[in-house]
Amino acid sequence: MSTIRQIINEHRTFGKQIFMLAKSDLIKTYRGAALGWAWAIVKPAMTLFVFWFGFTVGLRGGQPIAGYPYFLWQLAGFLPWFYMRSLIPGGAGCIRKYKHLVTKMKFPVSVIPTFVNISELMVHLVLLAITVALFLIFGHTPDKYYLQLPLYMLMMFVSFTAWALFAGMLSCISADFQNLIKSMSTAIFWMSGIIYDVNNIQNVYIRTILKFNPVTVIATGYRKVFIYKEWFFEDKVEMLCYGISLLATLILAIWAYKRLRKEIPDVL
Repeated sequence: MSTIRQIINEHRTFGKQIFMLAKSDLIKTYRGAALGWAWAIVKPAMTLFVFWFGFTVGLRGGQPIAGYPYFLWQLAGFLPWFYMRSLIPGGAGCIRKYKHLVTKMKFPVSVIPTFVNISELMVHLVLLAITVALFLIFGHTPDKYYLQLPLYMLMMFVSFTAWALFAGMLSCISADFQNLIKSMSTAIFWMSGIIYDVNNIQNVYIRTILKFNPVTVIATGYRKVFIYKEWFFEDKVEMLCYGISLLATLILAIWAYKRLRKEIPDVL
């Protein structure tokens, strides 16, 4: 409990700096590129186009799902993935990226994953607005199920802030851990239901195991909002699995911070 109180107090003390650093991180990411901030949209658009072309044109699949064009179904799942994709390896490397804050000044390590996540969340909000606009263009107006979006964004933010704190601490101790996470990103993508619906998997054990992956739960949740028109509480097993995985991640993050925070400045 003392570690939890310390993390909360550090966030309270550095509240203003968190948002300033998040803005700085966002500017730093796209500074120096000719297109600037446009890359935040161009890169996801290119990814979507490749998968749309591969499945709709190349493989001649991509049939409408639940009355929605396959492109929109695909977009709904990829929208949170663009955020999570950045934070899986990015979270693991965030403390090393900003090691000057730790080694050259007394800046709390626990705050770094938070402002990095806020930076990515800003980009996510822009992509979310574009997604809603595309659904409107296709004739699908927002409805009551859109009220769930803040919940799924909060779930995503909390999960990956805890992940970044845990993975970031371990990556400072061992660069091999960060390299391992980078190599696992592709596997996580294909096993997370981004391009398929995990609820269509016949094996109930495999389906349940996949629901312990927060990437799966959140991508499915976005599709419930935009495509399937279902409430988050309708699948109690899914929410239970998410709760267990979140609790485990929080415990690991707190453990890593308690054990390693004093060693991080010397290691870096």
